[in-house]
Amino acid sequence: MALTVPASSKRVPQPSAEWNGDSGCLVHNLRHKLRHAGLRPTRQRVGLGWLLFARGDRHVTAEMLYEEANRSRVPVSLATVYNTLHQFKEAGLLREVAVDGSRTYFDTNTGDHHHFYIENENQLRDIDGAHIEVGRLPDIPEGMEVSRVDVIVRLRRKIRP
Repeated sequence: MALTVPASSKRVPQPSAEWNGDSGCLVHNLRHKLRHAGLRPTRQRVGLGWLLFARGDRHVTAEMLYEEANRSRVPVSLATVYNTLHQFKEAGLLREVAVDGSRTYFDTNTGDHHHFYIENENQLRDIDGAHIEVGRLPDIPEGMEVSRVDVIVRLRRKIRP
């Protein structure tokens, strides 16, 4: 079965020329990106957005972002971090990657790709979507369509004798 994801199911807002760096100011670009996604650019959202998006594509947990915010003196609670991450995900600015029942990462790269998860290091790494081929999918229930397929390849470091 060839997997085709309908364009209508993709909720990711298209980035404007300003978000691509044309304005020259990351904070201005971030505020524009939030407004474009339907989110009010509050101080907390802008602060957390700066931490998330200023360094390019990355994977973070809520706890990691909360610790970064504290080190950077961005005054937010852990609950605010969780709420903001979920708001950004719902707006299409982040992708949620659940690697097991207790660990969820948020990915700033919302494009077509998959992941390596290095278990003993709790680290997520991107795999280009073109490098994974999904051979067969189960029959899709009536009235449903595939929105995306996530592949997580779990790795661990070899134990040397």
